[in-house]
Amino acid sequence: MNDVRFNKIVIFINSLVPLALLGWDALFGKIGANPNEFFLRTTGVLTLDFLLITLSIKPLRKYYGWNQLVKFRRMLGLYAFFYGFLHLVAYSIFDKSLSVSAIVGDVWERPFIAVGMLSFFLLIPLAISSTNGMIKRLGGKNWQKLHRLTYVAAIGGVIHFYMIVKSDLTYPLLFGLILASLLGYRIYAAYEKPKKNLIAD
Repeated sequence: MNDVRFNKIVIFINSLVPLALLGWDALFGKIGANPNEFFLRTTGVLTLDFLLITLSIKPLRKYYGWNQLVKFRRMLGLYAFFYGFLHLVAYSIFDKSLSVSAIVGDVWERPFIAVGMLSFFLLIPLAISSTNGMIKRLGGKNWQKLHRLTYVAAIGGVIHFYMIVKSDLTYPLLFGLILASLLGYRIYAAYEKPKKNLIAD
């Protein structure tokens, strides 16, 4: 139990390190000629990072038997929401000066903004339902079904990233490849489970 608590503290602190480094660079003017774009890009990439790390917990636990990883999945998922929230706030302030009409117009006119917004809003019910009380209220199976939206949000996030990038597609394609691998594992596991149950019967 103490090891789990210690590891949670380590993960909690290390997950804030990118934000601390970003703040440090901003303080000393080391984030380029366009700080707003740098902050937006960084928080967006961090959101995808934490989404993919969260989705990788299950295959790593199953393949390597690292069962304790599941104890950290909720925290990592909440960090994905946290950085996604910062990304949205930065966009709303830096790009649109908190103008609701400008944001709505942007969503309507620019598809990549609509995709990004939808992906973030899919994370809201996941964050709300992350407490033990909500898990009990929903029931384990319903909770698991709801949290499959993580994959949908991740797909939307990768598409959003791909649509933004105009020249070098290396990173969007890398994220897409990792996500495709995780989805492939999920499909494979869902296909294999009925076969194993049939053999056991």
